[in-house]
Amino acid sequence: MAEKQKPTIYEIIAILARFGISEIDESSVRAFVSEEDQNEYAVWLVDAGDSKCVLKQAKAYEIDVYRCFFNAGQKYVPSFLGAIDVNGQAYFLTDYFPGKDLRICDRKRLTFVLDALAEMQNEYWQRSELYDSCVTLEKAMEGIGIRGRYLGSERLEKAYRQFEQIYRETPRSLCHDDLLPINVLANDERAVLIDWEYGGVLPYLSSFARLIAHGKENSDYYFYMTSEDRDFAKAYYYDALAKKHGITWETFNQTLDYFLFYEYCEWIMIGNRYDNRDDERYGYYMKLAEQMAQKLI
Repeated sequence: MAEKQKPTIYEIIAILARFGISEIDESSVRAFVSEEDQNEYAVWLVDAGDSKCVLKQAKAYEIDVYRCFFNAGQKYVPSFLGAIDVNGQAYFLTDYFPGKDLRICDRKRLTFVLDALAEMQNEYWQRSELYDSCVTLEKAMEGIGIRGRYLGSERLEKAYRQFEQIYRETPRSLCHDDLLPINVLANDERAVLIDWEYGGVLPYLSSFARLIAHGKENSDYYFYMTSEDRDFAKAYYYDALAKKHGITWETFNQTLDYFLFYEYCEWIMIGNRYDNRDDERYGYYMKLAEQMAQKLI
């Protein structure tokens, strides 16, 4: 399916007028640009004079997640300012949070991100009345099942079956199901979690594992994180969340290994499913997954 065409600047100004933002011109709106490939996102920074906000074409569950979970002024997400439909395409508005993502990790911003994640997950810990909201466990298991069909290794498949069982048994909380380091913003005061295309009350380690799984100790790599920062993150997050809910350090680490293994399997699935095994990421993650599978089984 072809990607929907992005609106022109004049269409964006008209959309903003429907949100009550008027008296702005072309110079007031700027598209965010991907640092990886320099393509423009369907996300725009809007300078409304005395304030700034962000307009975004909604994807997947974004608007539902904000409306369901973030209607009490939580500080760990941008404030939701409303949504409208324009010719079948949903748009929503949030306030603008000035911060940097965590692609190049440093301890201070990492700590703020962990504080935000733990605050959110403490708030939504085991909220069973919300299990059917947005991305459900059953929906998440569909994607997990697809990944497991393309591993091409008996050892990996055995460890993966164990992961699927662990996934079902792990305590749940609200999770950003794609919490890569580019989906957080932090400044000198706090952090927020952004791009909520997939979120729901899921096994609590889903977000944390994705946040720390893909960093390398190579500053030229897209995600940079030292082993010291990764170890710090594990201990800090454990104390801020899991320990408070009676989970032992041993259980936390054993369970986390399964969720990290699942993250490593992503690029194995991509390489095998799309015959892209020459990609250097395939070999890198295959090594990590094999090492973790040997530890798990």
